[in-house]
Amino acid sequence: MKKIIFLVIAVLSISAVFAQSKVPVEFKESKHSFGKIKQGVPVTYTFTFKNTSSTPVVIENATADCGCTTPVYPKGVVGKGATNKISVTYNAAAMGSFTKRITVNVAKLKEPIILTIDGEVVDAASAANKKS
Repeated sequence: MKKIIFLVIAVLSISAVFAQSKVPVEFKESKHSFGKIKQGVPVTYTFTFKNTSSTPVVIENATADCGCTTPVYPKGVVGKGATNKISVTYNAAAMGSFTKRITVNVAKLKEPIILTIDGEVVDAASAANKKS
């Protein structure tokens, strides 16, 4: 009898873990490459997501690796089936290649969702020559 009770508890525990591991929001893409961008000219990309759960969700916060990247996320409830966005702006102040991570925390989800932007900041003359 003890073995049966233990087995039932184990199965319920595992079920609860798997139920929590389903991500309630689905991003259209989680990475964006800007390519070559002009120094001193900020660039913005908008990551679109959908609430794929059967209940409303809340984005608790979205934070970037450093102050050079600014995420803007929805404050409040995202209804079930609703689509929303997180905009990420990179200030392009420093020359060179960059890769920045944006950590998105969703209420009741243990693991954060990671979004990534990358590119290369070049001087204005180099950027203009590449477009010609």
